[in-house]
Amino acid sequence: MTVPKTLYAPYQSPRIFGPEYRTASLGILLVVTLIAFEGMSVGAVMPAVSEDLDALDLYGMSFSAFLIAGLFANVVAGLWSDRRGHAWPFLLGVGLFVTGMAMAGAAGSKELFIVARAVQGLGGGAVIVAVYVMIARVYVPEARPKVFAALSAAWVLPALVGPGLGGLVAATLGWRWVFYGIVPLVIPALLMLLPALRPRGAETEPGAGPDTEAGVAPAPSGERSRPLAMTLAASATAAGAGALLYGVDLLHLNPGVGWSATLAGLALLAAGLPRLLPRRALMFGRGLSTTVMMRGVLSASFFGINSFIPLLLTQVRGFSVIEGGVALTIGALGWTTGSYLQSRREFDRPRLVRLGAASVTSGVLLTLLALVPGVTGWITVPAWVLAGFGMGIAMTSVNVTAMRQSPDAEQGANSAALQVVDTLGSALTIGFGGVLINVIGHDDIATGYTTIAVLMAAVGLLGVAVAGRMREAA
Repeated sequence: MTVPKTLYAPYQSPRIFGPEYRTASLGILLVVTLIAFEGMSVGAVMPAVSEDLDALDLYGMSFSAFLIAGLFANVVAGLWSDRRGHAWPFLLGVGLFVTGMAMAGAAGSKELFIVARAVQGLGGGAVIVAVYVMIARVYVPEARPKVFAALSAAWVLPALVGPGLGGLVAATLGWRWVFYGIVPLVIPALLMLLPALRPRGAETEPGAGPDTEAGVAPAPSGERSRPLAMTLAASATAAGAGALLYGVDLLHLNPGVGWSATLAGLALLAAGLPRLLPRRALMFGRGLSTTVMMRGVLSASFFGINSFIPLLLTQVRGFSVIEGGVALTIGALGWTTGSYLQSRREFDRPRLVRLGAASVTSGVLLTLLALVPGVTGWITVPAWVLAGFGMGIAMTSVNVTAMRQSPDAEQGANSAALQVVDTLGSALTIGFGGVLINVIGHDDIATGYTTIAVLMAAVGLLGVAVAGRMREAA
């Protein structure tokens, strides 16, 4: 008997832009790109916003409102996704994001602009978590590294052109059109994603994820499935993050108020944060607990110094503002390269995360060479390419591992946990870095930068040390 050759056809890895996944992939990438563009361009138009709305104090509050609202939405969207599926959290999130953009464009006062930024944060926070759950439930496991790599790439174009394009639009049409212009672009993204939002079972379409016939995972159970408890914990965590950021920013100006707000923020975080994370996460328990925490460790070490590289180059090495931003831009390309390479084949993910954490740590320390007499400040460019490469291979590996370790009924809760520790890790280290700069003094940026770099390198080394604990206990 002759066996047909087709039975011996080699296995082909699923293609995220093949017929099976094309519309879902394009829709996800377009939505994420729009959110990323908003995040990258808003900083460029804030001077015009502040001048028009007579709000020089708008900077901190506009970003904090987005951050805190997004953190709260992460948890609510995760809970909702586990209980009812990812479709409605995604649709509501997109609706809120678009509404917030329109409100920001129409804002006639700084108070309304802050409210608009909070609405944007609610929408963006819900969308990102719903997208993670969508990836887990629509794509087969072999395709997920490629999808997460594509998500990383979706941030590159906004990082490269967002600030410049936002500034150009603000200068020619007015800053309001930076917000208005994104609104109509959401429609094609929603049309592309409709097939991925429809309830379907794994047996109805080849390659579908673990959804049941009702389109959702089995009913969640456990501590992180209680709506009231999780909502209260999310509220405490968001309020704690806001109070902590506000407090540390005031420490050098008004120590009494600063310390009071800081301590209140810490107390609220201690009450709420542990309930949002897997059990023993703050102790780096084996398996999923450490996997989730690694997202925060990586974000803290990278972004905790990322924001201060332009300050180092402009204030210490005499670079222009444009030159000072080049290292960060090229670092984004390193991130995309690392994320792409990790998707080429299957790796030992904890080992890849350890390598990524080591690369971030090395990149942070290499930026210190810019302070050495006789060494060009452009040394920060290869240093930050190395750090970005480490983030690319490590962050995507963390996401892939977390989805693999998550029971179907906890994909939303764990996606939310990833976003929460990511947000807190980057925001708090940036905030404390700013405090160090203020305490040491703006006339000694070199010492302040060195202190921050050493601390962030220590955080990176922590990641190197605990990455192996991502493996489940034998």
